[in-house]
Amino acid sequence: MTKPAALDWQAAEATARRLTAQWSPHAPGGAVIGFDASGIRFSHAAGVESLSTFAPFTIDSVVRYASLTKHVFSAMVLAHADIIGLDDPLGQHLPELRSPLAAVTVGQALDMSGGLPDTRECLSLLGLSVYTETRAEALLDYISRLERLNFAAGTEVSYSNTGYRLVEAALERRGFRFDDFVQREIAAPLGVALKAPDVWNDPVKDLVPGYWHSGERWQLSAAGLHISASGSLTGSAAALVSWLQALLAEGGRFAGLFDRLQATRILAAGRPTGYGLGLRKSWLGEREFVGHGGSHPGYKTYFLLDPATRSGLVVVSNREDTNGYKIALEGMAALNALALPVPVSDLGDGLYVTESGPWWIAIKGSTCTYLEADETLYDDGDGWVSSRSASSPLRLRREGSALVGEVGHAGRRFLPARIGEPVPASLSGVWRSDEGAELTIADGLLSIGIGPVRQTTALEALGNGRFLFTLRDGPWVKRICLNLLGPDHLELVTSRARMIEYRRS
Repeated sequence: MTKPAALDWQAAEATARRLTAQWSPHAPGGAVIGFDASGIRFSHAAGVESLSTFAPFTIDSVVRYASLTKHVFSAMVLAHADIIGLDDPLGQHLPELRSPLAAVTVGQALDMSGGLPDTRECLSLLGLSVYTETRAEALLDYISRLERLNFAAGTEVSYSNTGYRLVEAALERRGFRFDDFVQREIAAPLGVALKAPDVWNDPVKDLVPGYWHSGERWQLSAAGLHISASGSLTGSAAALVSWLQALLAEGGRFAGLFDRLQATRILAAGRPTGYGLGLRKSWLGEREFVGHGGSHPGYKTYFLLDPATRSGLVVVSNREDTNGYKIALEGMAALNALALPVPVSDLGDGLYVTESGPWWIAIKGSTCTYLEADETLYDDGDGWVSSRSASSPLRLRREGSALVGEVGHAGRRFLPARIGEPVPASLSGVWRSDEGAELTIADGLLSIGIGPVRQTTALEALGNGRFLFTLRDGPWVKRICLNLLGPDHLELVTSRARMIEYRRS
């Protein structure tokens, strides 16, 4: 590929400033950095680190990188290929895992094709809040009791954090801890401050608080889940740039690592995907870029790299409403004088479901919500629309009243939902899971949780034994599908956890 004649850093910086104009001097904020092999070409920071001190946010402010951690942990896995291989089944290293989880390979666990249910989403479907404290050992015990995947390993791509948790546990059993690797192999050689705490409440030097807006005021973020190497790393925007520059360098201690991390992964049917080992591809016209995003309650991050020019953009923020992907993608487009893809909004607004099963989508303008995960739709030619997302691939077109195509590389045909049907009285009763969770359905309402955290929400019938309901959990609103598997047997389904079952008591 021919390198661009010139990169317009001034245009990229102007784009970053425009898209972060909401980062006011009295609200949480963030930083955006543009860089190449020669160093930082621009930096822009706005807002504050803390609503207690009102210290300004800078490129040295320490945040939670969240899922930007994934490629760093994958680097650790590759560095220990003599201990754990990408083709090893997880059960080889974690013998307590049951089938079919035990047969998922390490590579599938890391490249989002393993079908492993996301642990945090599973807990939500059991009625546990994002604030509920959980520890690594108890979570591994829980995962070891699971006997269903979201889908057959190697057949789809769908985002989940659990694979990283399991591979980290396997390495720890051999005496290899993620933070030790980070300190020894990355932080010390590069002279930067990085830290991978185990739980949210572990002290991290200079870590700034994260915030979400309730609609009335800013709230401090928190989370109880043991974080794991799917998203535990912390550091500043400047530290992240130093690491990414080293990763993109043609020589040095990390030579060749970037190519191994972003190498094309293949589904069982031989189909290539755009998600590697903690890195995902993005496209602007014919140009291919590589990056990843991160999201913890109150923190949003993203980086986007151009291997051809060894340039990149980094976005970090301590506010929940930041769209790091938009900032990075539009900044990269401005940097390279490339046109942005145009969202399309003519697919037909409405709620659609497959003929059977829990698969539903909602179309509203250019936004497609699939199992509660939102994606923007773009023109893909010949009547097709696409999400242009390697981690949430979606390609659809209209056939009469139906929407047909693929989601996660799996074929789907969606029909208009039969909205407005009453919730049948036969659904009423008390339902319990094998884990001891309980929900109650009566008069078209579903109740889940205990005491003052119990939520009651209306069920919306979609036809053929499918119902939607909404739960609120701190900064998140989750739309969940209840799918009847039999007269006394149901499952709750989100995009990342599709296998939590309840039976009538």
